[in-house]
Amino acid sequence: MFNRFRPARSFLKGAVAGLALLGLAACEPTLGGGGPSVNTSAPVPVALLVPKGSADSGDAVLAQSLENAARLAIADLSGVQIDLRVYATAGRADVAQQVAAQAVNEGAKIIIGPLYGEAANAAGVAVAGKGINVLSFSNNTTIAGGNVFVLGPTFDNTANRLMSYASKQGKKRVLTVHADTVSGQLARNAAHGAIAKTGAENVGSVAYQFSQQGVIAAVDQVKSTAATSQPDALFLTAQTSGALPLFSQLLPEAGVDPATTQYIGLTRWDVPAQTLELPGVQGGWFAMPDPGKTQQFQQRYSQAYGGLPHPVGGLAYDGIAAIGALVKAGKSDALTIGALTQGAGFQGVNGIFRLHADGTNERGLAVATIRDKKVVVIDPAPTSFGGIGF
Repeated sequence: MFNRFRPARSFLKGAVAGLALLGLAACEPTLGGGGPSVNTSAPVPVALLVPKGSADSGDAVLAQSLENAARLAIADLSGVQIDLRVYATAGRADVAQQVAAQAVNEGAKIIIGPLYGEAANAAGVAVAGKGINVLSFSNNTTIAGGNVFVLGPTFDNTANRLMSYASKQGKKRVLTVHADTVSGQLARNAAHGAIAKTGAENVGSVAYQFSQQGVIAAVDQVKSTAATSQPDALFLTAQTSGALPLFSQLLPEAGVDPATTQYIGLTRWDVPAQTLELPGVQGGWFAMPDPGKTQQFQQRYSQAYGGLPHPVGGLAYDGIAAIGALVKAGKSDALTIGALTQGAGFQGVNGIFRLHADGTNERGLAVATIRDKKVVVIDPAPTSFGGIGF
């Protein structure tokens, strides 16, 4: 799963990124009691780990956006005091491990961040023995578990939302197309799992080599598989920065008609905005956070800091919002695993979300399509768990 949250600058760079972000086994240290005891009547020490000091200049912008969003969330809390302490990881696992231990030694009761999966895994291991939980910004579910939670959007969550909607629209036969990479295989697994949950039929999957030639070579295979299996939906796991533009052009030209076979995308089809101009994406379905709430956050952030937040910035706000909601209840076990995974979930800047005991998350997503080069929400994001889409 992509735990660097960084769009590839080219098709081949996307391939390298997709391969580099996995390879981590979930580390599941055991927590005594599931978390620390906190004094909710006093400021609660919270450590924020950001990739400041990284050799990658983009990480500095990311780090500042995360800190800004966290401070904005603190300002929005009512009746709760958060003592935010910011630590720089330089985007490295070894540094993340060191500063996580330092933060806990200096009194932190919970850690928000770091961003990258390997660093989050290292931070979690470093503080597990102290009974401290880590709310990482990663979306790499291979690191989730024990005291490490991922706040980033996951393939499983997105696939489940899309297939739940597709099933209600009568889509019962689904063909999946995925890259022959580690991340592509995880995406395929998420799609297949979601298909099975809805009772739809998985009529096959086609893998492609992550290159322009690989995509072109796969088109005929997708066409022949579709002709044999007769799917009513085609689940594409490709990103807009990778294979999606090619597939969205070549598959319709090859005769895989979107009018009879619904195209469904596991990734955001509206980012970057230029993607909306592509003829092949018109009518496709994809999932996205509640656009109304996202816009509200962007406006508030812009008013406070004079610019738009990084797309990942909202995760820092969500982490603080969850902590604030739990601490406000006034219980000493507010930051234990049991409290963090309470079923009602939390209100975040992009909509509702909740954490699962296995370290993954569930987010309330809207289902959207593209019509006349514009994003149109066709199934709104739920406002509470147990409602539509869940």
